[in-house]
Amino acid sequence: MFAMTVRTRFAPSPTGFLHLGGARTALYSWAYARHFGGTFILRIEDTDLERSTPEAVQAILDGMEWLGLSHDEGPFYQMQRMDRYREVVKTMLEQGSAYLCYCSPIEVEAMRERMRALGEKPRYDGTWRPEPGKTLPSVTEGVTPVVRFKNPLDGEVTWVDVVKGSITIANKELDDLVIARPDGTPTYNFCVAVDDWDMKITHVLRGDDHVNNTPRQINILRALGAELPQYGHLPMILGADGQKLSKRHGAVSVMEYPAQGYLPEAMLNYLARLGWSHGDDEIFSMEQFKQWFNLEHLTASAAQFNPEKLAWLNNHYIKLADNERLAGLVRPVLEREGARFEDAPALPGVLALVKDRVHTINELADASMLFYREPKPDAALLEQHLTDAVRPALAAFAERCKDVEWTKAALAAMLKEVLGAHGLKMPQIAMPLRLVVTGQLQTPAIDAVLELFGRDVVMARVAKFL
Repeated sequence: MFAMTVRTRFAPSPTGFLHLGGARTALYSWAYARHFGGTFILRIEDTDLERSTPEAVQAILDGMEWLGLSHDEGPFYQMQRMDRYREVVKTMLEQGSAYLCYCSPIEVEAMRERMRALGEKPRYDGTWRPEPGKTLPSVTEGVTPVVRFKNPLDGEVTWVDVVKGSITIANKELDDLVIARPDGTPTYNFCVAVDDWDMKITHVLRGDDHVNNTPRQINILRALGAELPQYGHLPMILGADGQKLSKRHGAVSVMEYPAQGYLPEAMLNYLARLGWSHGDDEIFSMEQFKQWFNLEHLTASAAQFNPEKLAWLNNHYIKLADNERLAGLVRPVLEREGARFEDAPALPGVLALVKDRVHTINELADASMLFYREPKPDAALLEQHLTDAVRPALAAFAERCKDVEWTKAALAAMLKEVLGAHGLKMPQIAMPLRLVVTGQLQTPAIDAVLELFGRDVVMARVAKFL
């Protein structure tokens, strides 16, 4: 249906980090464009000069790159499009869809106060709006005018929102908004409308905090003779307690998640299900998501962020991940913890052994650390497990280590023989072995651990404690 025409955009304001809600909006816009072989555009809405920062721009770009949401056009920066906005303002003034307003900010605030006192919605009263037969006031000296959009006085703005259904706003609820400030810089809603027009955007997916901006943008687009995009306003993401997502829920920059040890594919899979569904499917690749994604299955109710669910998905993707790739992520964490890699087992093999039960890369590093440090077993634990009854069996084990084939299966068989000869059960030799070889009581299967450490290391460490 839209094979050659879909054009979506992600248009964050760089006044803070890319958060989960923004990342989900970007993901849906990206997936919709990809589904139809369309174009996904990245636009940075940086006209809020007081709050926009280069660091926030970089954080947005980093977040998009980590998630793998590559854009086809852009990034476009609104501050680099000022000449275009001024050109459109000039045309609108000439055509009469905009006008100069010489009211000072104090006068506009006084209008609003009067309306509040009357119990009406505070708004600009149209003092400078040109109408047939109307005499405009005289210009106050020293006041530089703003440019206001001549919003329709009657009728309604109606659109069918792809998430929320039909929405209608009466034009009398909207005043003549300022589209250019006294210094000539354009305002947010005007820039967005011009950008969507120039960039031929067909579908606007964004947070539902923008619903009130939509009728204003629609009226500006109509005044420009532009085709309207379809709009979809996504409900916000709430914390598990039903409150708006905030820092105490973990609503941090998306780039905090790789630092905490999450994989991008887990985050994408999680975000995809946070407001959209495909039957009961919980786990799917981005390739599947692109094929399945549509606007019909977006949910109108707010989604709740569940850190446990994200951790569960991350565990799933860690188990699936290539061990060489995981090693590249884990090694810097181990290095920070002072790991020693000399004469130690190869990291990919270690990760293959320990990755099943961890939920993050950081937990994976913790689980691997026993292979990359000197064991320092607790003296009380040694006394408890390395008893006089066990020492002869451990000595026999050490002797057999010299010529046993160094494989998991052969080591397991040899351990069983030693236990049988000394009338012991597996924990009676496995626990002290773990302590002297790794320094801890909890490890993966002892035969697998011994195989990875290698003959020389195991024999040296057992000998030290015998």
